[in-house]
Formats: sequence, structure tokens, C-alpha cells
Amino acid sequence: MNNCKFFPQCGGCLLRNLEDKEYQDKKISDFRKTIAFLKQEDICFGEEIFIPDGQRRRASFTFLLNRGALSLGFNQAKSNDIISLDKCNLLTPRINKNLAVIEAFVKEICQVKVTKKVKAKKFTTSNIFKGDILVCDAYNGLDIVLECDSELSYDHRCIIVEFVQGNDDVVRVSHRKNATDSAEAIVEKTKPVIKVADYDILIPAGTFLQPSEQGQSALVNLVLKYIGESKGKIADLFCGVGTFSYPLARTIENKITAIDSSKLLLQGFTASVNKNMIPNINVQEKNLFKYPLDEKELKDFTTIVIDPPRAGCSAQIEKIANADSVSKVVYVSCNPKSFVKDANILIDAGFKIAEITFVDQFIYSNHSELVALFEK
Repeated sequence: MNNCKFFPQCGGCLLRNLEDKEYQDKKISDFRKTIAFLKQEDICFGEEIFIPDGQRRRASFTFLLNRGALSLGFNQAKSNDIISLDKCNLLTPRINKNLAVIEAFVKEICQVKVTKKVKAKKFTTSNIFKGDILVCDAYNGLDIVLECDSELSYDHRCIIVEFVQGNDDVVRVSHRKNATDSAEAIVEKTKPVIKVADYDILIPAGTFLQPSEQGQSALVNLVLKYIGESKGKIADLFCGVGTFSYPLARTIENKITAIDSSKLLLQGFTASVNKNMIPNINVQEKNLFKYPLDEKELKDFTTIVIDPPRAGCSAQIEKIANADSVSKVVYVSCNPKSFVKDANILIDAGFKIAEITFVDQFIYSNHSELVALFEK
């Protein structure tokens, strides 16, 4: 229900005006309407999972300095205007606790002049006046990325050092010019980690994570439930930081091949595997959109866990559908529409959906996720 003073101006929670039951009924109804396009009747549904307010551990705040006044927050609904926030009901207590000091830190950064070379022997001075602040509430503290199209001066770096050293909740602050760049760690008191299957997992700055620890646990539990008694060689495709590889590797009979395309992410994954001395995870770099695993590469796997981006992964699913060896697929999806497209490829190839479970990680949004078990 609506208990947020920024609703409906802020565009982050489109459905916060609904009472809990009305909201949940709507999300389930919309989900079922999309799933109805599957080429299989009599779908078995698991019990729906709803992640509550106050659990979101990642947030990307926009900032803008205009005439000396700093705005830091989320975009207004259907607008580029920024709603300045002193609290967000979606976020963890540790992020909310530090919003004011993060805002003060960003304002101090924006007050420092930056000298830029525009031509030979010609320079101009300006301020950092806009950008983004990415905040991740890791297990051991806040991991912050300052994203702005500017080099950092010595003075900027001194401000960052003082900010991190003076705040017990902050463990690292990094900088990058844009979302496609690697982030440079300016100050790192200790390496930020998250907990997965009781392992300490190193996370790169600004990396993708499941949005909440509760949501991560829900997805992991569903994957383990659907894997069931299956043991042996398992492919974890679009593996990310290893959210599913680590718990699967707890069964020593399993040999996990974890594949993703992000070199930076996989470096952290490999470092965590080595740090935790896990012998049965093999990490590989491969672009599964351009070069999906073919039947020869899939022949050793009877079980596939796959967690693709929102667009789905039809090219890889077609290869899996035609692989004689694969008898079980656990599909984790953040987009029911692209899931239906991929699922119908598997169904046409002789797979049957044993169960689908709806997961609502993004409360008060139109966004839905799911985990599904396919068996041949």
C-alpha cells in the first residue's frame, strides 16, 4: 500500500497505490495472461513468492548540480526531472541511513573545479555537475561507484579518501566515466562481498547482482528444488557472479561449467572460486548470443541451468532443444514474454514444463520473474 511521501511523483513504484492483496492479485493475473501463450496446457504452478519492501540492495541514483543546488535521487515519472530523496522504502536500511552523507559527499565533489585541455595550449575549467551514483549494499558494507564523464583530480581523490575513511558503512568507492567502462577503485578498505551458499563472493564494482538477498535466496532455493536428485555435469549458462554455481557445487558429485561473456565479472568469479578452494566449478568466457554451445559442446551435460538477460536466448535454446543428451532444463527468467518464446522452442522439441514458480523481486512494479523446470 502507499506509505511513501514521494509517490506518485517518483517513477519507481507504479503500483504502490494498491492494497497488498489487490497488488498481488494483479501481478499474478498479468503473469498468467502472458504464460497463457505457452504451447502446453495444464501448467503446474508453484506457490508465488513476493519479496517485501526494504530489501533492495542495489540502487542507481542520478545527480544534478544546478545553480549551487544538488538534486540526488530517482527520475520523476515520465520525466528527466530528479526527485531528491532522503529515504526510499524499497531500499535496505543501510542505504537509507547513508543517503544524506552520500548527498553531502557528491555535493563536495561537484564543488571542485576540473581543468580540461580543449586545444593545444588552451584549457578550460568546469565542475562535475551531473552523473550517477551506484550504491550496492554488500554483506560487509556499501560499495559505491561515482559515474561521471570526467577525470578525477587530486582534490576529488582526497575528498573520496576522507569520505570513505570517515564512514564505517562504506568499504569501497570507485569511479568510471560511463556504464561500459571498467570502474577504478579509488579507495578500497576491504573487498566487498556477498554471501552465496555460505561462501564469501567477491563482487566487481558496479556489477549485476540479484536485487535483494531475499530474492537471491528464493531463486537459489527454486533452482535446487528443480535440480532435485540430478547429479553430474551441469552447465550454468549466463552464470553472472555464480549465484547458482556455488550452491550446486555444494554437492561434490556435481561438476559445474559456468559460462558468461563478461571478462571483468568472470575474473571476480574465478578469484572467488580460488579463494574458497572450490574444485568442481570450471569458469569459462563465451558470448552465448553470438556463439551458443552446440550439440558437440552440450553432449556431456544432462542438466542445464540458464538465466539469460531480458531478451531471452533463443539461439542457445534451439541448440539445447536439439541436444540429445539434455533431459532437464531449469530456466530462470526476468521477462515472462521472452521466456514464452524460448519455452515454446523447448516444448516443440519434446520438453514438458513440470512446474513454473512466479517470483516478484521488484515490488510495486510491472516487472515479474520466474523459475521453470523443463523435462524431456
